[in-house]
Amino acid sequence: MSNYGESAGAPSGGVQSVDRAVAVLEILAQHGEAGVSEVAAAIDVHKSTAFRLLGALEAHGMVEQESERGKYRLGFGVVRLAGAVTGRIAVTRHGRGICERLVDEVGETMNIAVLESHHAINLYQVRGSSAIAAQNWVGRLTPLHCTSSGKILLAHLDREDRDELLAEAGLPRFTPRTVTSRKKLEADLSEAREQGYAITVEEYEEGLNALSAPVRSDDGEVVAALSASGPAFRLTVERMHELAPLLVAGADELSRRLGYAG
Repeated sequence: MSNYGESAGAPSGGVQSVDRAVAVLEILAQHGEAGVSEVAAAIDVHKSTAFRLLGALEAHGMVEQESERGKYRLGFGVVRLAGAVTGRIAVTRHGRGICERLVDEVGETMNIAVLESHHAINLYQVRGSSAIAAQNWVGRLTPLHCTSSGKILLAHLDREDRDELLAEAGLPRFTPRTVTSRKKLEADLSEAREQGYAITVEEYEEGLNALSAPVRSDDGEVVAALSASGPAFRLTVERMHELAPLLVAGADELSRRLGYAG
């Protein structure tokens, strides 16, 4: 019996529907195409259930039907979704060498982060050589309003999109220095746009400072943030402003590798 069927212990409601829809996509990915009866048998559901699942996926462009034979195959909607992941993979692939070089030049830990819902998520990190270095941030979701990467990503969003994300996330306080005023945050974001980089001074974690610069795709959209972070006693505000040109140059180089010609 299939793991996706209607057996005891299976999830119910919307979660079960999602599980089944994912199972259908996996089946089509493995076999190339399948009919309603084949899908129903593979996920152990009635044909009417399989038909509804395929219809819902077809409405969203995830699958398409061969009209002559009644078979279904993956649709171009899957390609659209995969494109977003491909872009992130490209940022990481092209950014590795730049991060490794900047660790030597800057002496602090380097990260590449992208927007993920109302968070920033770190995709890649190269740790600084110092014994006192930032922790491993890869895969971690971090707030937008109190991290340098988050501020850069927020700064280059449309005001409407920024309002929506901040309404969802709020401006929670993490340290005594966290910016919790929308007016002050907007001032920080405006400064980041003007000077080409953002800094945070013990706003997310006490004792941790960071600076970040924007990375652009071929169409000029800011798709990632390149950041340097380190202990506040070493990565002082003055030091961050001194290092900013190196970081911005690295972010610009990564942008060019992604096809940005600006």
